[in-house]
Amino acid sequence: MPRCARLDGLGALSVSGDDARAFLHAQLTTDVEHLPQQRARLAGWCSAKGRLLATFLVVPRPAGYLLQVSRDLAPSVVKRLSMFVLRAKVKVADVSNEYLQLGIWGAGAEARLAAFGLVLAKGELALGGSGSLAALRMGDERFLLLGPAQDIAVMETQLALQVADESEWNLAEIRAGRPGIRQATQDLFVPQMVNLEALGGVDFNKGCYPGQEIVARTQYRQRGGGRTRTGGTTLGGGHLGPLHHRRGVTAGRRA
Repeated sequence: MPRCARLDGLGALSVSGDDARAFLHAQLTTDVEHLPQQRARLAGWCSAKGRLLATFLVVPRPAGYLLQVSRDLAPSVVKRLSMFVLRAKVKVADVSNEYLQLGIWGAGAEARLAAFGLVLAKGELALGGSGSLAALRMGDERFLLLGPAQDIAVMETQLALQVADESEWNLAEIRAGRPGIRQATQDLFVPQMVNLEALGGVDFNKGCYPGQEIVARTQYRQRGGGRTRTGGTTLGGGHLGPLHHRRGVTAGRRA
């Protein structure tokens, strides 16, 4: 039987307005300008030193974008990201309390969701859903539902799935290799150290964004030498495991 868990450790930011696409394209490590409406994408947001202040799952919506982010970072990220809006026609808001996220996985998950009218697109991070609900395919028989709290609560009741702990979902995300920066790991890693570029979360052909020069320089250095990366680390939730270290970088601190 499929299982489900409320993902209370994850928050959501809303980015809306006429300039939302251009604004995010100029701030994030990924190409938002050419992101299809039917596809979500991983992205990083860096400091001027190229270190990750947050990782996002960018989800296109009719009125703009939702950014999945670690909940403990949502308030500070909204405040700092809003500083870059200037005269752009963009509104950035923390909607973590208004939107719920539900992880659903296990044999039969796809059939169960489809039976309740949810369109499930093919391909990893493909975006489907119904009405106000976004349904993302996160892996084989593994889906993320994201939507207004009331609508998610109704769907959760209708599905009547076995309730599981959020840590099980977090473990599956770790096994999929998806990083999630939290408060404890903020401003410690360049994107390559959490393999964000290997997951399509960094575009080296797009224009400038905060920290772009450092991120690009790191990439070119890697071509001639070894990699710097995390290993066995829970960045998206749960405990922090050991990190491989190099050049004085260790788990949770810098030498």
